[in-house]
Amino acid sequence: MSFEITDRVTKPGLARITGGLYLLFIVTSVLADALAHIGLGDAQQIYGSLTASPAAFRFGLVTAFVSTFFFLLAAWGLFVLLRTVNGDLALLFLLLNAIGVAVQCASMLQLVTAMVVVDPSGGLDTVQAQSVALVAINVYRTGFVAAQLFFGTWLFPLGYLVIKSGLLPRLLGVLLILDGVGELVWFLQAFLLPDYPAIKTPGTFVSLLAEVGLALWLLIRGVKDDRVGTPLSSTPTGTTATPR
Repeated sequence: MSFEITDRVTKPGLARITGGLYLLFIVTSVLADALAHIGLGDAQQIYGSLTASPAAFRFGLVTAFVSTFFFLLAAWGLFVLLRTVNGDLALLFLLLNAIGVAVQCASMLQLVTAMVVVDPSGGLDTVQAQSVALVAINVYRTGFVAAQLFFGTWLFPLGYLVIKSGLLPRLLGVLLILDGVGELVWFLQAFLLPDYPAIKTPGTFVSLLAEVGLALWLLIRGVKDDRVGTPLSSTPTGTTATPR
């Protein structure tokens, strides 16, 4: 069975939708961190959130899962926008993003384990529950950092296509590539130099500038061209096009 999409979508319209999704990803990620320290919190902060306010923690966990959904949708929008520049590289960054989302979601299931064991009906005493919960939380944090390998590498083909496309400022593409370097530094620091967390700090500022900048530019300014191009069903994976 095949499906054919014949309606054309304007590039500015798709760009604004993608920017809105990217901004929703950022906002929900910040909210999850504020509610339950899911994201940048350490094990003790997460455990404290879980035990002090279970309802807020649950809402924060749901928010974190929703944020990954927005991130994947935003990556799909960028794929559609940039695939006419180089279809293979566009598919590559979409796959890397999807793998990162899968790893992050799998790691967050450990937070569900932590919720279960600290529940009084779980049959564990307080000391046992805390020990098991902290192990689960640390497994989550390890998985979260492992996902940065994919969230870093997806930014290299994305940044390159932004530079080559002519649809967005080249500076954004450069910042995205630097953001990718910062994410990989975080990944390596967490596994190889865990006692030196300050190493990742410069990358955090670059990430904020690059990804918030991309989201806002897409949402507010859109892109230069007014056509997506050929319908989805007739676009070969490896198609290239001259930037306008």
